[in-house]
Amino acid sequence: MAPKRHAAATTTPSTPPTTTTNTTPSTLSSGPATLKSNSSPFEIAHYVLNQYLTTTPQRTMLLDAFMGFLAVVAVSQFLYCVLAGNYPFNAFLSGFCAAVGQFVLTASLRMQTSGGGNDGKGGKAGGKGKSVRIAEEEKEESGGEVSHERAFADYVFGSVILHFFCVNFIN
Repeated sequence: MAPKRHAAATTTPSTPPTTTTNTTPSTLSSGPATLKSNSSPFEIAHYVLNQYLTTTPQRTMLLDAFMGFLAVVAVSQFLYCVLAGNYPFNAFLSGFCAAVGQFVLTASLRMQTSGGGNDGKGGKAGGKGKSVRIAEEEKEESGGEVSHERAFADYVFGSVILHFFCVNFIN
């Protein structure tokens, strides 16, 4: 069976390939394509939210929602401790540390699995420090990034250890 030819390979050099341009505005974004220097805070917030909703993958949004839930839980536990008292102080510390620790573990999982933020030049966008270059060189020497499965396994292992210590701290 002969290999398939691409459409670009069959065109002659005398006829340039035709491209169509979409001149209609996108129906997904109702805000401006770019922000002006004198934009209001409402326009900035709307633009950021619109960009987040259109460019962020579903898994990352799920992790962000879980991190928001953990932040609400930690704040509500702290407010309860301040307003109602802290008689079982070990229970408060255990619950609060579990919420904050799980937040930190989830943030680490989000950083490992989101894949965004690199500019393709060996460092983070805007970060030209020596430590970033050394970390990138070590990553290249060790064989690249951590796989999503390995990152999730590390997350589950860290969560089990965190909750084991929190349950034992309650007494």
